[in-house]
Parts: sequence; C-alpha cells; structure tokens
Amino acid sequence: MFRRGRAFTLAWFLAVAALLGAACSDDDDSGGAEGDEEEEAADTGGEGDGGGGLLAEVQDRGTLNCGVNNSVPGFGFETDAGFEGFDIDYCRALAAAVLGDPEAVEYVALTPEQRFTALQAGEIDVLIRNTTWTSTRDGAEGAAFTTTTFYDGQAMMVPSDAGITSIDQLQDATICLTAGTTTEQNLADRMADIPHTPQTFEENAQVQDAFLAGQCDAWTSDASQLAGIRSNWPDAEGGPEALTILDEIFSKEPLGPAVPDGDSEWYDVVNWVVLATIEAEELGVSSENIDEMLQSEDQAVRRLLGQPAEGDEGTAVVDHGFGVDPDVTVEVIRAVGNYGEIYERNVGANTPLQLEREGTANALWTEGGLHYSPPFR
Repeated sequence: MFRRGRAFTLAWFLAVAALLGAACSDDDDSGGAEGDEEEEAADTGGEGDGGGGLLAEVQDRGTLNCGVNNSVPGFGFETDAGFEGFDIDYCRALAAAVLGDPEAVEYVALTPEQRFTALQAGEIDVLIRNTTWTSTRDGAEGAAFTTTTFYDGQAMMVPSDAGITSIDQLQDATICLTAGTTTEQNLADRMADIPHTPQTFEENAQVQDAFLAGQCDAWTSDASQLAGIRSNWPDAEGGPEALTILDEIFSKEPLGPAVPDGDSEWYDVVNWVVLATIEAEELGVSSENIDEMLQSEDQAVRRLLGQPAEGDEGTAVVDHGFGVDPDVTVEVIRAVGNYGEIYERNVGANTPLQLEREGTANALWTEGGLHYSPPFR
C-alpha cells in the first residue's frame, strides 16, 4: 500500500506540474512585456528612492501629510496665519528632510478618536499630535512610535476661585476630559477611591464650552496641554489667572511622532530627524550658526551635518542608509533649529505657556534630563 500510494502521488504530482508549466508558458507568451517590467521593478527596488515605501510615496507626491492637533496652543494650534506649535515644527522638520521644503506640509487636524484610524488608513504619513506612547498603541494600533519629543504627565486644572489646592478635594466633582485618550484610564486610576463623575467630549473646544458653562468642576489632561489652554483663556473669562493647574502629576505621558507599523525605512527617517534636533543642541549647532558649523573641525559636528569626517576608512561622508542624503540635517536645522530652539520658541519660559525646562525630563541628558541621541556615525 505504501509503495502504491507513493507511485500514485508521484504520478499525480507530475501531471499537475505539467499543467502548471503549460499555464506559465501561456502567461509568458501573452504577457512577456509585463513580466519584464515586473522583473525590472524588482531589480530597481520599485518606484522612487525609498523602494516603494512611504518615503518614495511622499517624495513622489511632493507634500507631507502630517496628522496634528489644531486646538492646543504651543503644540498644535490653528490661527488665521496657519498652523503653529512644537509639534508643527516637527512636521516642518520632516518635510525639510525628505522634500527640501519645510512648507511642503498638508496639515490634517484630527481628534483623539480619529488619529490612529487615519494613520492605519494611510490618510496621513505621520502622526505628530501630542500622542502618548503606550504598549497597546505600539502593539495593537498599527503604529510605531519614534523617539519621544516631549516628556509629559497628566494634571488637573480648576477655577482659581474654587479654592481647590489638591486633587483629593475633588470628591463628587464632575471632571471633564477628551475621549479616546490615555487621560480616561489615568483619571480612573487616580480617582479610584474618590467619588466623581467623568464627563467626556470629542474635542478640546467642547470641553472648554462645558467648562465655561459651569458643567465642569475640573479639567484633566496632559500638563502641557492644560498650560496651553490656560495661556489662551479668554480675557472676558478672566484670562489665564482665572485657572489654576494643580501641582500633582499623576501619570507618565511620553509624547512623540508615530508612523505606520512595518515600514522600517520611513520609521528611520522620522526617528533620526527627531534625533538630529537633539544631537544638534548637544553639539551647539543652531539655526543661527549653521553656516559657521558647516566649516567646523569637530568630527561629531561634521558627521551630523553630512560633511566629510574622519573615520575608520579615512575621510568620508557617513552614509547612514536612511534613503535620504546625509546632509538633510542641515535643512532640518535651517528650518526649525535644534531641540532647544524648538522648545523655547513654542512652549518655553518666555512664551505664554511658561514651561520651564531646567531640571525636568525635557532637558538634555547632560543637564539631568532624558533627551539623548545615539551618535551619528
């Protein structure tokens, strides 16, 4: 039985192979040109310099589709003049790197509940919208998070005239927040033993309307977001002084860009654009001295800026293998400056947000913070 079974199987296999061979011959005869095109595409890596991934798609399109917030002053805010803020500057930095033009950005304003759907559907190329990096978002939302750009934490904001100085005083309070964010679970964890009523809204503007209408005893969100909202509080409602952000921070919120999972080349480009701004600050390279620094003899500076530098094989320009030219960092720094410039311009001590950087996680590692770039080499 075993031998007959093998003989039968072999005969069946040969017959099927012959039929498949005939079918393949027919395809070759009728579609030879198409086959040649497919083979040529395989040899060249597909369309564009990026081998057919998002990098090539963005370069072919000529614009970067960047998912952003449009209602948080200092980070992502839309005015009559256009979009501005910390996150907006990173959209511009990426466009400068991959397109040579920081203005070649299509900003797509998204609510918290829309953002990951838009990323998964390909409606945006990158999400730079005060979004917290968590394990489930990294693993289940089809997103890959790059280096953190802003270390944040959740806080609570209350009317200054309420006399509240501690979260523990918010017993039986109605606490307003946006839906579809880590804020909901963080609030539940912090208030587990304190009776309260969470009231969610889709957008910050709706939370603000409810707050102004007296429907909220407190507003909870990332501390930086609350600082932005407070800085822009209507003068008719008492201005920023009408609101108090309580001291307690009760979560970890690492914020940064996210890209679609599975495209390592695009991930590398976005990630190293962020790192370039951090490395530039550490090395003292800024938008003001970039031309001078191009002539620097410091080998680390030369490698960062894509200039010939000394290495194991003599003097050469380092090819990072990211699919973009090694000197795109020059365009990034010209467009937005280093990390310190981006921070101080948008959210620093001399802005309406007045967010001190010294002594916080957002300082460079050399100053006790968490911002740190691997070497460009």
